[in-house]
Amino acid sequence: MWVHAEFEGIRAVNSPRQLSGRGLSYWTDGREERIIYVTTGYKMVALDAKTGNRISSFGKDGYIDLKVGLVTGTNTQIDLDSGDAGYHATPLIVKDTIILGVAMKEGMTVKTHNNTKGQARAYDVKSGKLLWAFNTIPRPGEFGNNTWENGSWQNNGNTGVWTQITADEELGLVYLPVETPSSDFYGGHRPGDNLFAESLVCVDLKTGQRKWHFQFVHHPVWDHDMSSAPLLADVVVDGRPRKVVAVPSKQAYLYVFDRVSGQPIWPIPEVPVPQSDVPGEKTAATQPIPTKPPAYGRPFVNVPNDLIDYLPELRSIALQNLERYKWANTPYMPYIVGTSRMVGALNIGNTGGGTNWPGGGLDPETKIVYAQASQTSVTTGTLRTPPPGFSDIRYVSGRDDLEFRISEGPGFGSAADFPAASGERGAAAAPPPAPANRGAAAPTPVPAPANLLTIEGMSILKPPYGVLSAIDLNKGDLLWSVPHGDTPDVVRNHPKVGPILADYLRRNNLPKTGQGGSVGLVVTKTLVILGDPSVTIMPDRPRGAMLRAYNKATGKEVGAVYLPAPQSGSPMTYAVNGRQYIVVAISGGNYSGEYVAFRLPMSEIR
Repeated sequence: MWVHAEFEGIRAVNSPRQLSGRGLSYWTDGREERIIYVTTGYKMVALDAKTGNRISSFGKDGYIDLKVGLVTGTNTQIDLDSGDAGYHATPLIVKDTIILGVAMKEGMTVKTHNNTKGQARAYDVKSGKLLWAFNTIPRPGEFGNNTWENGSWQNNGNTGVWTQITADEELGLVYLPVETPSSDFYGGHRPGDNLFAESLVCVDLKTGQRKWHFQFVHHPVWDHDMSSAPLLADVVVDGRPRKVVAVPSKQAYLYVFDRVSGQPIWPIPEVPVPQSDVPGEKTAATQPIPTKPPAYGRPFVNVPNDLIDYLPELRSIALQNLERYKWANTPYMPYIVGTSRMVGALNIGNTGGGTNWPGGGLDPETKIVYAQASQTSVTTGTLRTPPPGFSDIRYVSGRDDLEFRISEGPGFGSAADFPAASGERGAAAAPPPAPANRGAAAPTPVPAPANLLTIEGMSILKPPYGVLSAIDLNKGDLLWSVPHGDTPDVVRNHPKVGPILADYLRRNNLPKTGQGGSVGLVVTKTLVILGDPSVTIMPDRPRGAMLRAYNKATGKEVGAVYLPAPQSGSPMTYAVNGRQYIVVAISGGNYSGEYVAFRLPMSEIR
């Protein structure tokens, strides 16, 4: 019918969020129909849904430059081409109001902690007029400013709202899930708890004024961004009707609150946690850990119980490898300044584990939350000093005894509409070599170590590698948790593990190992449907993945269909002329993105 595109050149190439996550929003007043979306370069565009043309009365010629109004420092406007700002979600439309946040570059090896400051903003859907803005780093006089000690609010940034926002139209409330401040793993330049970083903030739909908040991680230094859309439900707890908001997390905890008052439905006590010994860092003494519901995935690595156990010899190697890590039974093991002997701190879920941006799903009839969780996303938490002149941050990700490497977020530099300096479209330019430390003897080069968190290509952890879980919001109970995804090829084809795999799975009551990675899901009247996070080669099908359907009452897999590539976007379902369709986005590796649609044959329709 029509095609629309915005070609933004260098502005798109500089965007921090260039791949998955974005989407389209639809609005109508019964006469006019509009499509609202955010471009790679962070402009909000309004289109006529019938023609694909820009709506000239919206903003300036049909778009709003969302970088305008974003600042660094005390009030310095960011550059409109190179300023660090993008988006990773679909704009939320409530009545005639558009609400959206902002995302910044991943904070692993960034050049400054004085980055773009986060905001959530609301606009009029008809005119594009700015209605309100909520500062996720509070300014002087705003609630929470005192949690940025020594005036550190001035020269720090991030705390974006990059994932999906949720609203309760009836109550007139909006729920903002906020990410980590700059930088992800070192907070020595921002002492204090750093509100509203890694918090759920409830604001008034009309004014943007804060109603309540809950901070999930104080003084965040692990990258536990609030990554998932909050879920709203009306439940009955201990015989009392409650309006709740439930938030899945990278920690694989489901945090549940009264969505009017912000009070936890079940206790979330402050628990003492290990403290950092990195110079200049001061971590929070306690962190809030939910008592209920129980974790629906691995919030930490329970040593030795969670370690690989196909064979005793593999468990022994795992224990030997972990002698070079600091670890504890907590989601909050502080990073260390790593060395060749003590390579890092062991965490899971803090970057890509638990439930990430695809989020979870809610059955509005049964009040059951369904969430997929990756259980193998272990990380080596290590810090180093940056090369001279690279960054004003005292410590960045890496090790001083290894070659310095810039760590970018997924997809950075891959915008297809502007060629990089190398001449390859979408290829990020190679980082310059670290400057030499003149005047000092050159250190002896140290080769990169083997990955101590894999053993013969397999995860250091035992299965299940990924799970689908069901949580009852009326009772706070974990109803079931099952492995999701086929057993990886590296496990199934392992010369020692392969021959004993069937017996291992039987003894551990596992149908398969499941897979790590994050995928979204869709909940139907009887099923939960989601695709595999990665591809495998199975005896009865070509290389690819599967779209799986589970009985939502029991977790039993009841069907699966072939996909030529892994799921890369959450499934959706709709009906036309009485026939139900399921559509899922797939891509990965050398397989270009596409949508695949399924429907039942007429002979199967009852």
